[in-house]
Amino acid sequence: MEWLRRWAVERPSALFLNEWTYGDVYEATIAVATYLQEALDGQRRVALRAENSVAMAVTLFAALLCGKEVLTINTHLTAGEVADQMQTLEITSLLTVAGDVPWNGIEDISAMGLHSLHITVPTRSSKAAEKRDALTAAGGKAVMPNSPANTSFCWRPDDTAIAVIMNTSATTGRFKSVPIRWGQIRAHVAASVEVIGVEAEDNWLVVLPMFHVSGLSIILRTLYNGTAATIMRKYEEGPVLKAIGEGKVNMISLVPTILQRIIEAVPAHGLRMILLGGEFIPQPLIKRCLEKRLPVYKTYGMTESFAQSATFNILAYPHKLAAVGKPLPGVTITVKNQDSHGVGDIWIQSPMLMTGYLGKKPLSPEGLNTDDIGYIDEDGFLYLLNRRKDIIISGGENIYPKELEDTLYELDGLEECAVIPVADAHWGQVPALFYAGTVAPEAVRDFLANRLARYKLPKYIRQIASLPKNASGKVLRGELHL
Repeated sequence: MEWLRRWAVERPSALFLNEWTYGDVYEATIAVATYLQEALDGQRRVALRAENSVAMAVTLFAALLCGKEVLTINTHLTAGEVADQMQTLEITSLLTVAGDVPWNGIEDISAMGLHSLHITVPTRSSKAAEKRDALTAAGGKAVMPNSPANTSFCWRPDDTAIAVIMNTSATTGRFKSVPIRWGQIRAHVAASVEVIGVEAEDNWLVVLPMFHVSGLSIILRTLYNGTAATIMRKYEEGPVLKAIGEGKVNMISLVPTILQRIIEAVPAHGLRMILLGGEFIPQPLIKRCLEKRLPVYKTYGMTESFAQSATFNILAYPHKLAAVGKPLPGVTITVKNQDSHGVGDIWIQSPMLMTGYLGKKPLSPEGLNTDDIGYIDEDGFLYLLNRRKDIIISGGENIYPKELEDTLYELDGLEECAVIPVADAHWGQVPALFYAGTVAPEAVRDFLANRLARYKLPKYIRQIASLPKNASGKVLRGELHL
């Protein structure tokens, strides 16, 4: 949180979040933190359920300023799921934010013995803003109210202290809790600057959920750099294209399913970056981005490594389009248990990596086995073939769903698709394809039959209205069933 204090003192009138300046956010954060310091006295952890907004960011900053470990709650969870996560992590208080769409789960969690605190973030003070503007214009520095020197807030926590906790799904169906420590955050924002740079006019468009690492990392990068971000409550095609076309933003982070829908509609723009990751990226989509000269930075990472671990600009490396990135400074990516083609298990070691899941054994000195399969080329670029759990072993042959999906995205009339393994008495497993689009199943089958070996062809083909996705737009393969 020292970054917020720094920019509030050095550049209080500079825009930070939407129309809020660094001075505005600082003052609101102090006000909310002053309340929370008493309201949460004696509590080590707190949960935060909020939609994307400046108020959410301020509430998060305030809780962090009070030294709390903050569990960010997925807004799509039921009251029972929220209570389960809170009770598992021994959290008794849930923060919600005024201005969000009303949530009917408050009464339910209260009945389970949990408390809720509804936070109303103070509005911007126009008089205070005018005073800061005048001081800045005169070459002076604004004197911020509630000076940190007169409070007990922790502006620079120890690197080992937990800032945020994010729960991720597990193969067992039970969530795993990822502790994101301050040292990981500091290492990430510094390494990210080295790779993607920073410019004074940078303004990130935030449409991915801030309760997820993809959205939160943008807010923290922006805070570290002292630049601006424009927060939208959720992704909406019209407002996003409008913001890009009007030049209000020059950076945006998207998942492939979103970019796939809007790529042909992206107007003339001043974008300097589209950060693209979160799931497998279809090759035809990347090729189209290259044709349109869109500044796409492919990225590979996960909650456990606090977002990016590898990134690269496709315009700078057009001959590496199949790669997912090159390791960020300080990140070591190795491939273990390689086959004769150099393909094996992808492991990550870096200062951005968690030390281990809460309540589980710490990671080994070797780092994290990502459970992804891939290889590294002679230039150090990482290539991802598939998630190990999604690989289909049919009659002793390995089938990579990503290969089928990449092939299908070249078919006109197909909007999106996913291939999953299905148990088979004879072959052990066979591929099952789910897709959305106007093309007929027979045409899909013929298209694949002319391009892939027979053993790779899906035994089942199902046309559906759309693929199930989470709040970030990532396809939920586990919800696809015959």
